[in-house]
Amino acid sequence: MSEVRRKLVAGNWKMNGDRALLNTFIEQLNVPQSADVLLCLPYPYLGLASQNKFSIGAQDCSEHEKGAHTGDVSLQMLQDLSVEYVIIGHSERRQDHNESNAVVAKKMANALSSNIKPILCIGEPLEVRENGDVFAYVQAQLDAVLAQCGDAFFEKLTTIAYEPIWAIGTGKTATPEQAQEVHGFIREYLTQKNAKASQMRLLYGGSLNASNATALLAQKDIDGGLIGGASLKIDDFNVICQAAS
Repeated sequence: MSEVRRKLVAGNWKMNGDRALLNTFIEQLNVPQSADVLLCLPYPYLGLASQNKFSIGAQDCSEHEKGAHTGDVSLQMLQDLSVEYVIIGHSERRQDHNESNAVVAKKMANALSSNIKPILCIGEPLEVRENGDVFAYVQAQLDAVLAQCGDAFFEKLTTIAYEPIWAIGTGKTATPEQAQEVHGFIREYLTQKNAKASQMRLLYGGSLNASNATALLAQKDIDGGLIGGASLKIDDFNVICQAAS
């Protein structure tokens, strides 16, 4: 990556959307020249979205390479569809599917050995923030991946998304100052281990929308957003893309 970190606007449709919405985005999404735009789509739509003006990403991958794992999707399958990114460790996967730090770390190791760029998600629930343990909680999530991945983490990892769980889908948003505080901690902690971390892209992932994008994206260590609800609205998503540029 260049000395100046290029902004990344990543939409995460989760289990939403359809072919008609995808066609709307293909036709109407305005991708700025000075920022990267990514849509992380449900599996059935990944093939339909390839070779467009935006990058495509998956919302998860299996920790297994192949085999008898009904319902799982491997990294090789994603590569066959020209998927460029994959979200790993999203809080909804950690909660709904009981994905531990160890499982997330294994998925990260597999992704780093592939040609797909992982977006590692980390972040704290409300009780952790209220107890003042945010940094320790986030550091433990990072340490699990570092222990599993070793030097590959810094050699190939390009993006981390900080997503305060209490601000996902709740309408609550960390203030720009709260978000920057955690982003600054993440960058400082990782840079102490390897100077390359100074150029990792750190995305904010807690109810970023058209109205707060400019203030959040102006922060020193916020290099883009991992956007849920607003990524399903073409007008709002276009506003966020322009804010990133």
